[in-house]
Amino acid sequence: MGALHEGHVSLLERAISENDLVVASIFVNPTQFNNATDLEKYPRMPLEDIERLRKCGCDIAFLPTTEAIYPDDFIAPDIELGLLDTVMEGKHRPGHFKGVVTVVYRLFDIVKPTNAYFGRKDFQQVAIIKAMKNWLNLPIQIVECPTLRDHKGLALSSRNLLLSKEDLATAYHIYDTLSYGKSLVSTYSPLETKKLMIEFFTTSNMELEYIEIVHPSTLANLTSEWTDGATACLVAYCGNIRLIDNVELIPHK
Repeated sequence: MGALHEGHVSLLERAISENDLVVASIFVNPTQFNNATDLEKYPRMPLEDIERLRKCGCDIAFLPTTEAIYPDDFIAPDIELGLLDTVMEGKHRPGHFKGVVTVVYRLFDIVKPTNAYFGRKDFQQVAIIKAMKNWLNLPIQIVECPTLRDHKGLALSSRNLLLSKEDLATAYHIYDTLSYGKSLVSTYSPLETKKLMIEFFTTSNMELEYIEIVHPSTLANLTSEWTDGATACLVAYCGNIRLIDNVELIPHK
């Protein structure tokens, strides 16, 4: 959605290395915001983004208008997301993923990519896009790429631009909490690990929205047993900026 950073650049570099032609879309999608203030504040810097894409070697910068993405005759496909759309972000941001799958479907329909690259920072979103691809039987490979972090572990995000220097220092506690959870898995159950992570997180002055430990594909909460790819997801407010992150606690074999 723009305000490109090194995380986006890492996706571009991988796409460029694996494809003959690369298209980068930038579109702040209004249908996936359930908070009008959040939509209004979302950082937009199209000229800087285009220049960054040019320097990266991206072939096409696609910056459509809202009217181009959602013409009057557009009918959104009916996609069954099941549990994926009702937990975590789906629970706290009703309608968000309906907007996500609609705009991604539309972008896929326009660009018709062979491969589509998404960052793991938006872990639930990637799971939902994979489900959409399978539901519609789209001939596209969804390529999941690692989260890029700064030198202290903070996940790179366009929203980081909205943080004050003080808030930025506070936000590092998010990754500290996720790393702490990773250190607990050999001793505690998923439910116990979650409780200890919440206790650890509350030593900061951020407002916690949720911590969940989930199955990597179904997103079902894990309680008593660990599974390969078990992932801890954390969302918190640093000041008035909502930050999201996740870490795989058990390696996916």
